[in-house]
Amino acid sequence: MTTATHSAPTTDARTQKAAAPLRVAVILGSDRHGRFGPVIADWLLAHVRGREDLTVDVVDVAEADLPTAFSPHHEPAVRERLARVAGQIDAADAFVVVTPEYNHSFPAGLKNLIDRHRAEWEAKPVAFVSYGGISGGLRAVEQLRLVFAELHAVTVRDTVSFHGAQGHFDDEGNHLDPAGPDAAAKVLLDQLTWWGHALRDAKEVRPYGS
Repeated sequence: MTTATHSAPTTDARTQKAAAPLRVAVILGSDRHGRFGPVIADWLLAHVRGREDLTVDVVDVAEADLPTAFSPHHEPAVRERLARVAGQIDAADAFVVVTPEYNHSFPAGLKNLIDRHRAEWEAKPVAFVSYGGISGGLRAVEQLRLVFAELHAVTVRDTVSFHGAQGHFDDEGNHLDPAGPDAAAKVLLDQLTWWGHALRDAKEVRPYGS
């Protein structure tokens, strides 16, 4: 009888992967008409794209248009959308969730996206950029930390939050007083990058859960 064997990645292969930029998925969590989320997401994406150690993909809940029902009998077009989003999440090394706050929590469409995946989130870091009124979306972030902990993801401690968000950006999407938010974005992305490398490297040595 012939037994198949699986060799561990070589030192050179591990070194190359460790040096490769992290793949960050920015998740735009609101799907409401007239949402302000794209302004916040574009601001964040400019910071991510300005870094050589990160590459970025965007997962927009509104564009994904995922069904709310869980069924094995979805139409082909729906299955294609589900597979595309699952592939984006699985390929990512790290995530930044951009979320508003609805009734002390986060949007239903975002929860639907999260709940449709499990292994794709495991042992990966998640950071948060939130926006809203007086709370700046921070209560939504606290709820999301509980959800991602259940999915074995690691949430980054520091956040970026915009209180009264619409009053802080001009018509072109530029922040009117960028120094503070820019500094906060750097801290968030630095922490996300550290955790992303640490967890990606660890999984190369020992698969998560083993």
